[in-house]
Amino acid sequence: MQSYPLHSLEEGSWFKLICGASYQHLPTVRNLALAYSLAGADCIDVAADPAVITAAQEGIKVAREQSRSQIGDRLADSSPWLMVSINDGEDPHFRKAKFEVTECPQDCPQPCVKVCPAEAIDLNLGGVIEELCYGCGRCEPICPQGLITNHSYLSCLPEVIPLIESLGIDAIEIHTQVGHYAEFQRVWQNILPIVSKLKLLAISCTDAPNVLEYLRSLYELISPLPCPLIWQTDGRSMSGDIGKGTTHETISFARKVLEARLPGYIQLAGGTNDYTVSKLKQAKMLGKTSDRLTPKLASGVAYGSHARKILLPMLAQLETTLSSNQVRLIQNQPMTQFNIKLEQNSQLLNQVVTTAQALVSQIKTATN
Repeated sequence: MQSYPLHSLEEGSWFKLICGASYQHLPTVRNLALAYSLAGADCIDVAADPAVITAAQEGIKVAREQSRSQIGDRLADSSPWLMVSINDGEDPHFRKAKFEVTECPQDCPQPCVKVCPAEAIDLNLGGVIEELCYGCGRCEPICPQGLITNHSYLSCLPEVIPLIESLGIDAIEIHTQVGHYAEFQRVWQNILPIVSKLKLLAISCTDAPNVLEYLRSLYELISPLPCPLIWQTDGRSMSGDIGKGTTHETISFARKVLEARLPGYIQLAGGTNDYTVSKLKQAKMLGKTSDRLTPKLASGVAYGSHARKILLPMLAQLETTLSSNQVRLIQNQPMTQFNIKLEQNSQLLNQVVTTAQALVSQIKTATN
């Protein structure tokens, strides 16, 4: 039987949740995975971190159990695929902000705290809370003292590859950029031995001069591929929560890649929000892909900062009884020790899933 996620790709109704390649707040990842699984997401994209992967898998498992109690065992084929993101070089998705809080002046207005979408800066807790920071970079340019820097890191493939095999990861996404061919080739040689075990491979890239030539060279390198391929057109990275206008760049980039007739599915990301699907429909760019070797329409949309933003205020209610120090301790403790499980609050669970469904249903109903 064909899996539901693959069916969504072919029908042009693919929905991916991006938890964040650097986002490591375990309770939130778990509850996001739970909520969006119940809402009908096809894929959950997380950091290549064993604790994060386990948290997401727990959320997906709970969603499966919740649905089975209502609709029976047929959910097994509609559970979302779990994807991990890796990079081949410096990339804004793989970095953390950093500064020494002791250097901050007493009278600083703290614009970094106000601008951080992840609430990852708390001067009383030492500055940047690493597990919450996902590297958007908005804090760095507005620091009055110029104290904030962003530190990039490279995926450690010798550690990641065994995780993919042992934890049963469904898909890998490789973040790359024009000019990284040699670096991509190195990554590809590392993951090639396990590609046959994947259900999906995604390649994420931002727009740049000669990007189509670069993507073609990557396709030649990875062909033949034993699993479906997604080209993720990353328009304006990590900006979907800023405003509806951020979606224009990813739509423009998707149109360029579609016109190039690259083999594989096309999925938008970077600046996506609740305005994206309507703009795709207006542009007649969304629908069933009759031939994935020469796609003429986009197959789906991935949502990151916007998808998280609309749920975080509700999920925060689960932590209102915990102190800040306790919340930080959660990262290293079994989740069963804390009353932060979304499914234990049925009223809040319904509210969260209803909000998530409103976003997921945009693309699920767009091609009907």
